[in-house]
Amino acid sequence: MKSIITTLYLSLFLHILILLVAGQSPPIYSPVDNITLACGYSGPSTNSDSRTWRGDINLKLSPIEEAGRGNNTSQSREVSPGTSSASQVPYTTARLSYSQFTYKIPLSSPGQKFIRLHFNPATYTPDFDRSNSLFSVKAGGFTLLSDFNATVTAYVSPPQIREFCVNVETEQSLNITFTPAKDAYAFINGIEIVSMPTGLYYIRSPKFIGSETLYPIENNTAMEMVYRINIGGSPISPNGDTGMYRNWDAADEKYLDDVSREFSVLPQNNTIEPNFVTIPKYSAPKAVYVTGRSMGMNKTINKSYNLTWVFPLDPRFYYLVRLHFCEFEGDIINFGDRSFQIYMANQTAEELADVIGWSKGNGNPVYRDYVVGMFMSPAGGRKKVDLFLVLAALQKDSYTSYNDAILNGLEIFKLSDSNRNLAQHTTNPPDTENKKTPMVAIVTGVVSGLLVLSVLGFLVFRRQWKLKDSGSGQRTTKSTMNPMQFLPTNLCRYFSLAEIKAATKNFNDTFTIGAGGFGNVYKGCIDGGATPVAIKRLKQESSQGAQEFKTEIEMLSQFRHRHLVTLIGYCADKGEMILVYDYMARGTLRDHLYYTNKPPLSWEQRLQICIGTARGLQYLHSGAKGTIIHRDVKSTNILLDDKWVAKVSDFGLSKETNNMSTTHISTVVKGSFGYLDPEYYRRQRLTEKSDVYSLGVVLFEVLCARPAVIQTEELKQVSLAEWAKTCHQNEELDQIIDPSLRGKIAAECLSKFTEVGISCIHENGTERPSMNDVVKGLELALELQQRAEGNINCAARNAETETSSSEQSCVTIDSIKCISATIFSEINFSSGR
Repeated sequence: MKSIITTLYLSLFLHILILLVAGQSPPIYSPVDNITLACGYSGPSTNSDSRTWRGDINLKLSPIEEAGRGNNTSQSREVSPGTSSASQVPYTTARLSYSQFTYKIPLSSPGQKFIRLHFNPATYTPDFDRSNSLFSVKAGGFTLLSDFNATVTAYVSPPQIREFCVNVETEQSLNITFTPAKDAYAFINGIEIVSMPTGLYYIRSPKFIGSETLYPIENNTAMEMVYRINIGGSPISPNGDTGMYRNWDAADEKYLDDVSREFSVLPQNNTIEPNFVTIPKYSAPKAVYVTGRSMGMNKTINKSYNLTWVFPLDPRFYYLVRLHFCEFEGDIINFGDRSFQIYMANQTAEELADVIGWSKGNGNPVYRDYVVGMFMSPAGGRKKVDLFLVLAALQKDSYTSYNDAILNGLEIFKLSDSNRNLAQHTTNPPDTENKKTPMVAIVTGVVSGLLVLSVLGFLVFRRQWKLKDSGSGQRTTKSTMNPMQFLPTNLCRYFSLAEIKAATKNFNDTFTIGAGGFGNVYKGCIDGGATPVAIKRLKQESSQGAQEFKTEIEMLSQFRHRHLVTLIGYCADKGEMILVYDYMARGTLRDHLYYTNKPPLSWEQRLQICIGTARGLQYLHSGAKGTIIHRDVKSTNILLDDKWVAKVSDFGLSKETNNMSTTHISTVVKGSFGYLDPEYYRRQRLTEKSDVYSLGVVLFEVLCARPAVIQTEELKQVSLAEWAKTCHQNEELDQIIDPSLRGKIAAECLSKFTEVGISCIHENGTERPSMNDVVKGLELALELQQRAEGNINCAARNAETETSSSEQSCVTIDSIKCISATIFSEINFSSGR
């Protein structure tokens, strides 16, 4: 063993000597252990990164064998021609076995180590076909991988590297054991063991997200590196690292949401020399700290969106998240110059992030550590859950000079659980926890089929519908159970697929009246052609999915309101997800505002539509059972019948709370860009005031006849909400009114209407009016318009009002002063409704 250690030290010495001769500086950190084993290889070889790999055969590190199938000796094999794109060490050979085998690797000293396992899922011989590998890996008493099939995880882009961190106590060797599953084999191409500085990732004080406490990473924890990204920069190869041979990816854009991908920018400063005064130089390569991703220089745009990354992770684990920062732009030099907020997993990580404050100056790198638990259930048959990392610009200019945010680098590590386990299945075994077996499979079984059928019967009896979040193929069909039993039959009608096909002439394109990401909407006739209806057929792969289909049925089946679209019934036959509504002859509100050849709506028509929409939302917020938040109010979800009566539609994203003491719902942000409440977007806390904000955007859409978001060279005009605020502050709102309305709106009416709209889009939810007050304000605006036109007819107007608002008396001019004093009474109280 002594000779082996001597050989390894000699290799390290020669590597440093070569760097010195070539005129290069030695790495910032020199690991005590720097072991590179080419498994199944018989001699040293250098790859393109100038790293020398030692064959396990020549180093006498061939693994210890244990009894197993047939010939229980592991074998070394070369990759079969044409089965792999990898052509250099350690991926050209492998050690493979149908039996368990263990590497016992001598170490120079105990401590915290990187373990990197290299896999090239190729075919090596007919006996070792790539599809037949399935195995587990343990090291240092931790399960690193279980039921692992490298073909599943790396078929598209082999090879792959799995990096782990473990702490080795007093032992002078590290055992790594590979255990194949029954009738399968295990393999490994390369193993690295590299020492790391004490306390690099095993840290005492990471912030525990969702708690006021810290979450120390103890030595009895193992970690797996999941993401390591040089944000906004170029990839950094192992030789470009600080001596630990870490690989830094650079493709952060694939994890950005669409808005961030479109608006964020990539600042860089290749002339700066980072000054490591608060963290060690080996923390990350200098290249990480001279590039980054920020929101941009336009304050208006920055306040209307968040810089958001979405990282898929294995559920039921804690994760260490390290964020790397460095202010390298010349204008950012003082405390508060660029302060922002950080949200993680829908919770606040930093209320006021200030890189200058953390790092003590421009050009000084710094990092912040957080631990977050990902214990939610995957949605829609997925095996992963999403970690949302959100950087948000501050809304108040007084708190910062630049309403912007920046990130330079990121690392995410999975932490071992209480069973010393890091493994997550990478094959596709049946998910017994989250999926219901389809009836097609049940009838092919015997005992298990009868058992599942009885359980399903019990669930049906209790009227609990167990559709999951997205269409994963496990939908309930007519052959499994009658969907009529899912919902109250006296409120919601069930249609067979045959009836739907008859109503739409087998989904004939001629009858298509709308389309979207969810699917198509058809005009059809039911009841022998007597009743026209709108039929929305969701795509099988629609992101709206089964959960939103279920939500819409449950919501709309309990509503009967003049200003809410009426759900007639649905069809869940043969895996279909189809909703049948009253037919709205005049389409959507947006159809009549812009991008259309239709004649423009009169101002009074627009006011009536806005009032009707607000009344429908008012009913959801306070007239229905509990509080229902629509969550997707926009002009395309406001439908108009043949008499121009507005009806709110599309309840797939709606949320209900029956707890009147609950002020908000913590939820993943959903909705439509341009209409999203910025407070909800930043904090992921949903309240009815989010609907108020969205309606405020619609009000200005109606007034200005332009979309909520447009692409224009005038950046300040991109967001309608922000543009309206700017024009209102500058007393220029009359300049952006729909040209067809100019000279036709009474001054008092315009003043009141814009007062309502501006109040609705206030940045702080508690400062917005309730929907009750919005209705009153809009009714007053209509009264002012009609008075100016000499057409006050209170009785006729109130004949249109539905039962839910019948208690509201007609607004008269004599009562204007009184109502004006109370219309936004809620603004004076931070508690809101």
